[in-house]
Amino acid sequence: MPRHKRLDPAAPWVELTSTAADWKAADPELLSGMLAQLHLIRAFEETVLELAGEQLVHGPAHSSVGQEGGAVGSIIGMRSSDAINGSHRGHHQFLAKALTHVAGGRHDLAGIVTEPVQEVLQRTLAEILGLAQGYCRGRGGSMHLQWFEAGALGTNAIVGGGVPLGAGNAWAQRHAGTTDLTVSYFGDGAVNIGSVLESMNLAAAWKLPFAFFIENNGYAVSTGVDESTAETRLSARGLGFAIPSWRVDGMDPLAVHLAMGEAAEYMRSGNGPAVVEAEVYRYFHQNGPYPGSAFGYRTKAEEAAWRERDPLTRVATEMTKLGLIDEAGVASVREQAQEAMRIAAAQLLEPDPETDGKRRIRPELWPDTEFVDVGVRGDASELADARTLDPVAADGPVASMKFVDAVASVMGRRMEEDERIVVLGEDIHRLGGGTNGATKGLAKQFEGRVLGTPISENAFVGLGGGMALDGRFRPVVEFMYPDFMWVAADQVFNQIGKARHMFGGVNPVPLVLRTKVAIGSGYGSQHLMDPAGIFATSPGWRIVAPSTAADYIGLMNAALALEDPVLVLEHIDLYGKVEEVPEGDLDYQLPFGRAALRREGSDATVISYLSMVGHSLEAVEQTGLDADVIDLRWLDRASVDWETITESVKKTNAVLIVEQGAAGTSYGGWLADEIQRRLFDWLDQPVQRVTGREASPSISKVLERAAHARTEEVVAGIERLREGMGAA
Repeated sequence: MPRHKRLDPAAPWVELTSTAADWKAADPELLSGMLAQLHLIRAFEETVLELAGEQLVHGPAHSSVGQEGGAVGSIIGMRSSDAINGSHRGHHQFLAKALTHVAGGRHDLAGIVTEPVQEVLQRTLAEILGLAQGYCRGRGGSMHLQWFEAGALGTNAIVGGGVPLGAGNAWAQRHAGTTDLTVSYFGDGAVNIGSVLESMNLAAAWKLPFAFFIENNGYAVSTGVDESTAETRLSARGLGFAIPSWRVDGMDPLAVHLAMGEAAEYMRSGNGPAVVEAEVYRYFHQNGPYPGSAFGYRTKAEEAAWRERDPLTRVATEMTKLGLIDEAGVASVREQAQEAMRIAAAQLLEPDPETDGKRRIRPELWPDTEFVDVGVRGDASELADARTLDPVAADGPVASMKFVDAVASVMGRRMEEDERIVVLGEDIHRLGGGTNGATKGLAKQFEGRVLGTPISENAFVGLGGGMALDGRFRPVVEFMYPDFMWVAADQVFNQIGKARHMFGGVNPVPLVLRTKVAIGSGYGSQHLMDPAGIFATSPGWRIVAPSTAADYIGLMNAALALEDPVLVLEHIDLYGKVEEVPEGDLDYQLPFGRAALRREGSDATVISYLSMVGHSLEAVEQTGLDADVIDLRWLDRASVDWETITESVKKTNAVLIVEQGAAGTSYGGWLADEIQRRLFDWLDQPVQRVTGREASPSISKVLERAAHARTEEVVAGIERLREGMGAA
């Protein structure tokens, strides 16, 4: 018979319950603060539901009524410099953090609503209503609440989407030398999300002061926990990553406070992350003012049983037992909170003159419609005083350098000059500088700042996003291949790309994402895309695409100075090329938004980027076309050099856009549309395009070659252009 040995988890897992002695030992000021915050949040949420019933809340109203105990209990003991983020159901967490920030977690029960407290309530309500005085200037609404000053990093509409960002904030806290911590709140639905589990693994491996706070309310919309997972004690998730875990009754705010206190002590001591699972209950449906029983997935008896355990009643009852308050005092706290919300609503609403007895939002409080695109990205004013040099026009001394060595050299130079720069990605710390040598020598020179990551793109690019939003570091993230962006698409596009805009257009997001286009290397359909078209049609990203080593230096320096997320594209065909670069100069920036005119002509305008600039020049020489060849260098909508393109098109009256990748994800599609709308009167024929085929490049050498464009396809494109001129 085989022998069996019991294996125990590497980290403890406990269930914590408060006792009468705990309530007796609790600081009366703590209990008073809890009671005040619970009532303020409850009154706030009731007002939101009331306004939703009047159809004054545009979009969802994800109520946290019933779940306040988990938020207040875990947050009331935090510092302002501690941070939280949360999910779409996050009003209670945001308010608990904001109220703790302005009141220090202490509230005089005779007067719980001070001027700062009233301001928090009104500005939060204004945000949920989409008004300009809200914390995110009306852009965030119910699901995107952020106030950095209070340590509220932002709630998130993507289930589990904020967790990697929270991990990045925790990384920044630890490496800035603080004992601060970050707590990410999410529900039972998110515990099955890959980004959450990836972040657990990464946070544990890197010992980040990061709490995974699970609000287990039993339902992901209407699907019960027992339908979604075999292990319904959700704090068990932490055990697989050696993370100590606490399970607690979330309807008991003091129990939550004690559990979070133990977890916080563990994290602040440098031991790594913690998991806290609070069992709570949302009294209403996923969205709106109706109970779940109205939709048939819960019973009225179940709802009544949970209401008997209301966290507001629990705290009031325990305080009454201790002689800290009486029934009239509790009623006074309730009335103060309700009156504060009546005042807040009155500041934002007025009688609707077109209806009888109904209210409307005061028209003057809406954001100006001109604000709609403000803050999609910054204005690049941070580059205004930079020393620029354009290698096309430079006449100083030059030296020879491989393109890939320029990649490593300029990064090394910037890391010497700026201690905030941190580089992370798969295998970048080994193999002599990653899989292509692009980080050669950096790991030894900058110990602790070149971070080899697990294979978990969602976690590590999201962590980079959190670092960038924190502001104390400048992360440079490498995707080994651009197709991997699809693995991390939520973090890349929903989170990093949208963060500045959706939270009010103010917060910088200084992140650089490097990746190589490897078309032609034989790596097949899931490694060989050109992502320029995807990023160009997604908001928030800037894109640079150097075709020479000298341009790479200048563009990377600009990317690392910008306060926006920047995609830096490299091409594997360029890595081995030996080219001239300014001798001894790794500090210049390329002029912002300036293309390079690589060849001058009068018959056509050929526009390209990356390695296809070289193929375009070859094709022009082979065909004898007298063409301007424009190397875009800056590809995003806000940075394209329309001055150079316009001047050329007005001269030539014909355009050929050249790119290598697949037609479906084409960069040239949007560019052709823009050219035809801007310059239609100067075009003698439609904009012509050279792209790869519809299919992704596959493994067979001949099929791979057939799927993408090189010089031969550019020659064919030139012939089509000539046919349009009547000069075939």
